[in-house]
Amino acid sequence: GECAVIAGLDEACAMRRRLLDVGFMPGTQISCIGKSPFGDPRAYYLRGYTIAVRQRDAKEVIIKTV
Repeated sequence: GECAVIAGLDEACAMRRRLLDVGFMPGTQISCIGKSPFGDPRAYYLRGYTIAVRQRDAKEVIIKTV
């Protein structure tokens, strides 16, 4: 439920291009709004929409807390 700002993506991230394509751009505000019953994936709200991302891919997103 906390808000953060995306600072960047790890250069070695296998999903880097896909995450950029769906809006995980530096400077974008993001918040975690939910998780599945087993904790993976989690739902994130950014740029006016919600997207589910696996935890291993979300760990590659570098954020700054607000």
